[in-house]
Amino acid sequence: MMRQIWLLIGLMLAANPARAAVSVTDDAGRRVVLPAPAQRIVSLAPHVTELLYAAGAGAKLVGAVEYSDFPPAAQALPRVGSSSAVDIEAVAALKPDLVIAWQSSTRAAQYGQLDRLGIPVFVSEPRSLDDIPRTLELLGRLAGTSKIAEAAALDFRTRRDRLAARYASRPPVGVFYQIWDRPPMTVNGEHLISAVMALCGGRNVFADLPILAPTVTEEAVLAAAPEVIVASGMADARPEWLDAWRRWRSLPAVARDNLYFIPPEQLQRNTPRVLDGATQMCEQLEQARTKRR
Repeated sequence: MMRQIWLLIGLMLAANPARAAVSVTDDAGRRVVLPAPAQRIVSLAPHVTELLYAAGAGAKLVGAVEYSDFPPAAQALPRVGSSSAVDIEAVAALKPDLVIAWQSSTRAAQYGQLDRLGIPVFVSEPRSLDDIPRTLELLGRLAGTSKIAEAAALDFRTRRDRLAARYASRPPVGVFYQIWDRPPMTVNGEHLISAVMALCGGRNVFADLPILAPTVTEEAVLAAAPEVIVASGMADARPEWLDAWRRWRSLPAVARDNLYFIPPEQLQRNTPRVLDGATQMCEQLEQARTKRR
């Protein structure tokens, strides 16, 4: 009799998989269990918003933080503060059955408040090129959109592997990636952008620094002697401060005119668009190789 009951339960779940319970482990090592795929989701980081749309869950988003601007549909979502200053009351008012937080920015105390309100929280922290498709798959499971999410993950892995096959084994190029200028800010070897450099056959000249996004001095950059400088800035326009390096004519990146720009949203958000930025970086490093004497 019990066997027949379990068979019946299995048939019911197979007939209605969208309502089956979901259990995953988030990037903070926390087990997140939902009685059924989420139908009302709030995103607490711009990259999370973008990942949710890529995973097919955009229609289930009911709120997001500031700067959640991609795809364009995300701009119409109700705002619940910023990644670092979440408005807990605004989140709760949206009656979400799932909140996706960002470990690097959302304070643990804040998503702890949501836990105490009975709102499930999944903590996201994609740090590598492998993490992005993995996160897409997890979000697809949480939202009941696995088919779309798995297709997006496969597309990402395919594009990444093509870039690696073409560029990863090319002669190495020393790269200084500059996020900002006052003070100069870069990334270390643990950052996703450093993985993009490696994908392109680049070598992060500040890979050994202990902080994920450290500040550096002009003297340190001159001592590191990068062959290429890639700047990001704040928007789609090349930052004026990139060309300030031209006063150091002995710097290899200046001597060979290897001062490049990539829009920040294409490299500084851990989403599928990072491969758009990677494609640009790979082409820039290849240009730099052609300028070697």
